[in-house]
Amino acid sequence: MKEFDPLIFLVVFQEMLGPLLWLLILLAVGGTLAFLRLLIKEKGIVARRLVRAELAGLGGGVLALILMAKVSSSGFTDAGGPADWFLIALVFGMGLIGSAIVVYSFLGWRTPVKR
Repeated sequence: MKEFDPLIFLVVFQEMLGPLLWLLILLAVGGTLAFLRLLIKEKGIVARRLVRAELAGLGGGVLALILMAKVSSSGFTDAGGPADWFLIALVFGMGLIGSAIVVYSFLGWRTPVKR
């Protein structure tokens, strides 16, 4: 692979995830926009809500690993080198961050802070 083509990644992810890919993209974009709008509205981050969202993010990271194991042809026991473990950590981290953002946004719009 001599050149980088982002469309190849899109095609591979579409093949692996099917329609779930578009749902995940919609959730990521919508959650990020809701999070940014909430930050602008509240002019900062609420610590208590952030801690709850981070705890939920741990579950999101685990769910991302489970989804990765389901859609790939290999499992965690097949991870052989540092690149494999880096990818596993990256999937967990993206699941953690993504679900924490979505949960923080959900909690923020459900129960706004009174100032």
